[in-house]
Amino acid sequence: MSLSLLIKATFSCFYSAESLFKMILNHFEQSSCSRRFPLTKQFTGLFCSAESYNEFFSDILYKFLFIIFSYYLFYANLISMTTFLDKAKIKILSGRGGNGIVAWRREKYVDKGGPAGGDGGRGGSIYFIADESMTTLMDFKFQSIFKAENGENGRPKNQHGHGGKDLYIKVPLGTVVKDIENDKIIADLTHHEQTVLVAKGGRGGRGNARFATAQKRAPQFCEPGEPGIERELELELKLIADVGLLGMPNAGKSTLISVISEAKPKIADYPFTTLVPHLGVVKKPSGDGFVVADIPGLIEGASEGIGLGHEFLRHVERCRFLIHVIDITGEDPVSNYQKINEELKKHSQRLGNLYQIIALNKIDSVDEEIREEYLKMFKKYSPDVFLISAATKENIKPFMDFVMQKVEEIPKPEFKIDIDEDLAAFDNDDSDYAIYKIDKNTYSVEGGKLIRLANVTDTRNIDQLYRFQNILASMNVYEALKQAGIKDGDVVKIGHIQFDYYD
Repeated sequence: MSLSLLIKATFSCFYSAESLFKMILNHFEQSSCSRRFPLTKQFTGLFCSAESYNEFFSDILYKFLFIIFSYYLFYANLISMTTFLDKAKIKILSGRGGNGIVAWRREKYVDKGGPAGGDGGRGGSIYFIADESMTTLMDFKFQSIFKAENGENGRPKNQHGHGGKDLYIKVPLGTVVKDIENDKIIADLTHHEQTVLVAKGGRGGRGNARFATAQKRAPQFCEPGEPGIERELELELKLIADVGLLGMPNAGKSTLISVISEAKPKIADYPFTTLVPHLGVVKKPSGDGFVVADIPGLIEGASEGIGLGHEFLRHVERCRFLIHVIDITGEDPVSNYQKINEELKKHSQRLGNLYQIIALNKIDSVDEEIREEYLKMFKKYSPDVFLISAATKENIKPFMDFVMQKVEEIPKPEFKIDIDEDLAAFDNDDSDYAIYKIDKNTYSVEGGKLIRLANVTDTRNIDQLYRFQNILASMNVYEALKQAGIKDGDVVKIGHIQFDYYD
């Protein structure tokens, strides 16, 4: 409908002023975006303040405003339709540590001041933190790369560099974090403000003051900071609700959740109106409340990927119990009930065995005899069967009183996921390297640690070059070069450092 309004707005000059005005008011009333985008209300109020349609739209300026508003409404409605996301892939990079520096104490009347190079600051780490105010991973659709701050390099006068600021990424309760590289589950955030470290920042490098000893009082070298950790993670949301609403498409689940809570899902008289899960908070007389989750309608074969609801069944796995909403005006309500339960068992044994309250909906559309007949039928499957009408609110109060009683009686299930030890979150080691033959007499050595060491090595300083060569020997770089076929006189390149090789 937004697209049709957009097309009409583009050719608004061919419409009468009265038809334009009616068109936009009708669209605004049917659109769900008015509560998400308050600006639409201001625009509509502007239009409504006109004394007459023809007077209002006679001016070209106001027609132009109508076109702008129509495009805005199209964008707002598009956003409001896609405000739920339960899977996301992101890339994270913790901050690298700052380099230490080579510096000297230079003060008047201070003889032989000595080394005074400060250490680099540590890099910022990355954490996930659970936030109960979030219900979707939609934020990660617009930002999928997260980087923490790098540490500052050291400074003279033994001043350490400033540490990078840690990055806290908010996620909804029920978020499961998986490492894409090894397919391991590394976190399950189920409590408000629960925090988990997923990438530790690099340690800052030491300045030359750290290397001073009684024998070596003026060290000419420093240390580079450690690198950050780069990872690709998959986030999967399993909503944490107290009660889950299940049923066939068009059974009246969305109408029911809109009646018992403040949730405002899309409601229409055709199947698959609900395309994404909705959460609603039901208030108790005591003042607190509980959460109800409405998932898209299930059909036969849902566990095998048919329909929409199978994608969201995981959102009711952590519920205390389920409310099975059944449309008794349908073809075969009993068969529909059995099909849904079979799909629950195929999805998981626990979900198939979860306690259910049966709500026979739309009783306002059938006779008293049919109501009683279906009531007797479904009593065979469960003692807790209710005849309700979500549309007219008939029997809703006793039904909800019973639901609240069950919320108090049935404890929250302990739904534990096996978490693997996350060693990668602390692995700042980048000492691996590779050797490439560039041409007949030139070899290139590439590796994170070696490049970092080369970056803090001054080729004009003999002490720094000696230390660099000693590190190469300790890392068996020369042995690897021999295996690669290097000969005396060949050139070796490591970062900006280039030297001739002689055994």
